[in-house]
Amino acid sequence: MGTDAVLGVFALMFAFLWFQFRLRAFLGGAGVVVAYATSEVVKLVVQEERPCRTRPSLAECPEPGDWSFPSNHSVIAGASAMAIWALHRTLGWVAAVCALAAAASRVVVGVHYVHDVLAGLALGALVSWGVAVLVKKKLQPKQLGNADAPTVVMSRLR
Repeated sequence: MGTDAVLGVFALMFAFLWFQFRLRAFLGGAGVVVAYATSEVVKLVVQEERPCRTRPSLAECPEPGDWSFPSNHSVIAGASAMAIWALHRTLGWVAAVCALAAAASRVVVGVHYVHDVLAGLALGALVSWGVAVLVKKKLQPKQLGNADAPTVVMSRLR
């Protein structure tokens, strides 16, 4: 399916960014995993049926119990786009367009409602951004070598 291909494009972008940013790219991917896990919890709470249960769709309808809200594909797309944007602005623009296309395709094929994909994009982007903020707060002192700590310079004794 086309949406799965877009997720593959995100994986290739993360692989490319891995060579430049190693730890930050890995943590960006970790933010995507946290966003996906969050969406699974929301699905269990909301339990909204998919539109393909009541009307024809272009794609095969997932099994009963695979709820519609929020769209997992959209969550992953939104989280990936946000993480990639934080690492590389040019690829971030490409990722944002891919995320919108992936979300739209879920509605076009009839397996999600518009509000499913909009909520998925927002949830993914917000969780990914939140993970990035938390990680930055934790890593910054180590990476900067405590640059904001007071520095005392003493002349060398001979």
